[in-house]
Amino acid sequence: MNIVIIEDETQTARDIISTLSQIRPTYRVRANLDSIEQALEWFAKNESPDLIISDIHLGDGLAFSIFKKIDMHCPIIFCTAYNEYAMQAFETNGIDYILKPV
Repeated sequence: MNIVIIEDETQTARDIISTLSQIRPTYRVRANLDSIEQALEWFAKNESPDLIISDIHLGDGLAFSIFKKIDMHCPIIFCTAYNEYAMQAFETNGIDYILKPV
């Protein structure tokens, strides 16, 4: 399984990658993106992953703007400190909504 992580907190991104490598060593993190701009560039040049794990609040805006600008059909697990975006997350290919701290 190919996974893309969208997370602007370095330690949280490391924790997600570490946890994935422990529980699913065959899964591959193809990219660790930390902004909307970086995500849009990456998705424009690469194939869609099998799964996205994404924070919602990024330094340059809300991650939802990424998924409004690209045609994304893979599932997304949102991992955020904000509970007020749950409904919007599930309207954006969200399959899970995890509140930080995890």
